[in-house]
Amino acid sequence: MEEELQNVSKFYDVVIEFITNYSFQILGAIIIFTIGVIASKYIYKLVVNLLKGRIDETLGDFIAHFVRFLIVVMMGILALGKLGISIGPFIAAIGAISLTAGLAIQGSVSNIAAGVVLVATKPFKIGDTITIHDIYGEVEEIKLAYTVLVNEDKEQITVPNKYMIGDVLVNSFVNRIVEGSVGVAYDSDVQKAIDTIREVISTCKEISAEQEAIIGVEKFGESSVDIGYRYWVPTKRFFKTQYDVNIRIFEALKVAEITIPFPQREIRLIDKNS
Repeated sequence: MEEELQNVSKFYDVVIEFITNYSFQILGAIIIFTIGVIASKYIYKLVVNLLKGRIDETLGDFIAHFVRFLIVVMMGILALGKLGISIGPFIAAIGAISLTAGLAIQGSVSNIAAGVVLVATKPFKIGDTITIHDIYGEVEEIKLAYTVLVNEDKEQITVPNKYMIGDVLVNSFVNRIVEGSVGVAYDSDVQKAIDTIREVISTCKEISAEQEAIIGVEKFGESSVDIGYRYWVPTKRFFKTQYDVNIRIFEALKVAEITIPFPQREIRLIDKNS
């Protein structure tokens, strides 16, 4: 019992000595770190307000968060110094960890860097239709690491931003172009066929009226004169409009008595004895 009392007494003395010697350092470290956390929140809001309206909102928010993180880290290092802990090895350890983490997440870092470039240069915006690596869709969301596209099938496509930089990117804005063709017989009235197709396209409400449809002779085939047509439709109604226009063109050509010929081949038999 007496031994246990002595151990408790020693522990009590050690605690009292520690509090006496280090209480002000601990209190000072806590105060410094708390001030840093509180100040970082106010500085974050200040940076957001300063950048609002001057640069893109996403980039401004990223910069504000980065400044806030730097302030918290700096105040944390000052707090450690107040406790008498040498920050040299700590900084070296952070450097080593940062290098390892950087190698591990270099793909993510490149995506974020590409995102910053996208936000700054603005090659496209939300609502535009873009095509990249044979993938197309309407831009729904632009993040620092990736861009979200949505196609007509309501599929959500997530594209890492590093693929948006340094590669061919097609921006057709709100609409997407539809290309089609139909063959008519050589003895048909080609101009009448063109006018018929033009009338069908002009009466379709789904087709964009901002850009005029292009219709004309595309090529002279073996069995037909091929009439090509190009028009623009909203991305989310691309296939629906294309299929609807095709059937309407087919029916209109029949009403106009314009023949869509079958492929034909002329075969000649040569009599070697003649």
